[in-house]
Amino acid sequence: MTTPPQPPSNPPSLLSTRQIPLDLGHRSAMGEDDFLVAPGNQDAVAWLDAWPEWPAPALVLFGPAGCGKSHLAQIWRARARGNLLSVDDLRDEAELPDLLRPMRTAVLDGAQGVAGDPALERSLFHLYNLAKEIGGHLLLLAENAPINWLIRLPDLRSRLLAAPAVGMAAPDDALLMAVLVKLFADRQIRVGEDVIDWLMTRTERSFANARRVVATLDHAALAAKKPITVRFCRQVLGDQV
Repeated sequence: MTTPPQPPSNPPSLLSTRQIPLDLGHRSAMGEDDFLVAPGNQDAVAWLDAWPEWPAPALVLFGPAGCGKSHLAQIWRARARGNLLSVDDLRDEAELPDLLRPMRTAVLDGAQGVAGDPALERSLFHLYNLAKEIGGHLLLLAENAPINWLIRLPDLRSRLLAAPAVGMAAPDDALLMAVLVKLFADRQIRVGEDVIDWLMTRTERSFANARRVVATLDHAALAAKKPITVRFCRQVLGDQV
């Protein structure tokens, strides 16, 4: 893995996001203060903090579903005022210049989806070159590192392998516990430690699942007009979450 650069001191820092232990307050669901920095994502945060001083026109952010890369990319996109793209947006090469307007930045979600499609590979190659030509930047999101993408276009493969790539891990126990506490606090719900412990033994290790579980419990508790206890969790969720 490429060593992350030191974040510049002048621009506002993504590292101002909450560190564990977190301050429990109401925050926007996908805002900067809602992102929790932990060992599994701190390298990615440092790289995004270093923008626009990246050594290449693109940065690849990869990791398993639910690791938080979409959330982190949304924070960067808001800061860079970039566009959110899917691989389908690359199908018309004539439209490529518009994908980087007006701020010369974009996030491409599911970037490894171009692999094996000659037209999409060629479009990403041209988009990469266009970003380089105009001094723009691309943030490419994927589940795997570029070295594992089955890219057939040699020029595109060489550019992707030359770009920095940083991985994000699935949340560990400490981070997932903090996320659960934070999600309940966002909804102004107080739960006991026994509820968090019960959920920790049954919750899939992903941010997306944690949000789903907390939302389900909140809605059920409001409908039943009951507090969220371990017994209530068991009634609503069963023994497997």
